[in-house]
Amino acid sequence: MANTAKKYAALLRGINVGGKKKVPMAELRSVLEGLGHGGVQTYLQSGNAVFSSPKKDPAALARELEKAIEAHFGFPVACLVLDGPYLRAVADACPFPAAELEGKQLHATFLSEQPGAERFAALDGAAYLPEEYRIGDRVLYLYAPNGLGRSELGAALHKPSLLKGIDATTRNWNTVVKLVELTAT
Repeated sequence: MANTAKKYAALLRGINVGGKKKVPMAELRSVLEGLGHGGVQTYLQSGNAVFSSPKKDPAALARELEKAIEAHFGFPVACLVLDGPYLRAVADACPFPAAELEGKQLHATFLSEQPGAERFAALDGAAYLPEEYRIGDRVLYLYAPNGLGRSELGAALHKPSLLKGIDATTRNWNTVVKLVELTAT
């Protein structure tokens, strides 16, 4: 019988920041393995895990993982589960010259659903130059030449009112590239 498992990346939002919502990566791996997933690996301490599953619904996998994390750790954590082909498509569709930039200058904010352009209509992108953003398929690309920590546009894009009702989590481009590599089939 052929292996029908698909590779996924789970991106956890807002963990291990400032001593809050501590999720040790070894325990996260155990939680994922306890859900029956195989080939579990974590990347960095910021909530990136890769695993294989025969299940084909990333949103259902995310809900299952959110429930398991809350049961295990005692607090809720928003999770996005993305498959390898989607991550590859995000990297390939990057509207900025990723190969010419440092990883800290380019970021991808992954979104649980596609936002309408009207959400961003009041955001005057010209006011933030040389920083720029583009909307992709359930992703916001952000070019921040001085890094995300100093990015005024990054702060504006992450206002709760702008992304209300959408789970969002940001990764720098080095992490995006690594997740593409880890989820390649």
